Amino acid sequence: MEQRRIERAERGGVTVRLPAEEQALLLGLAGELRAGLDAAPGDPSLRRLFPPAYDDERDEQAYRELAAAELLDGRRHALDLLARTVGQEHLDATEADAWLRALNDLRLALGTRLDVREDSLLDRLDPDDPAASGLAVYAYLSWLQEQLVEALSPVA
Repeated sequence: MEQRRIERAERGGVTVRLPAEEQALLLGLAGELRAGLDAAPGDPSLRRLFPPAYDDERDEQAYRELAAAELLDGRRHALDLLARTVGQEHLDATEADAWLRALNDLRLALGTRLDVREDSLLDRLDPDDPAASGLAVYAYLSWLQEQLVEALSPVA
């Protein structure tokens, strides 16, 4: 994964250069997560997408009643936008921001399923590990997200 896929565009926004295989992967992952959000937003593998806002259970329940639909809609919108624009070579700032949110959600959901921890050493994947392919996808999403953050960061 040496070649950068996402870079700052001279005219604003970002330039995206994803091979067809990577576009298909992102499209599939976005579709899977979107379907999961639609079918079972309470699924334990999605818990990191909706962390508690309050320690008090009553306050948390009230918050969920007020904000859950809006939070869910925001995640759906970002995933839908990623799916619609995955083949584009240029993303404006709004599209790039949605990509950033979608990539983060994909990483969080996959990381939860794979039980990825901060101390996980993704650079030492064992190809014989049954989770190796999932961890490789997680590392790829992290790599893309890092490039997008760099491309969107102010020039120093």
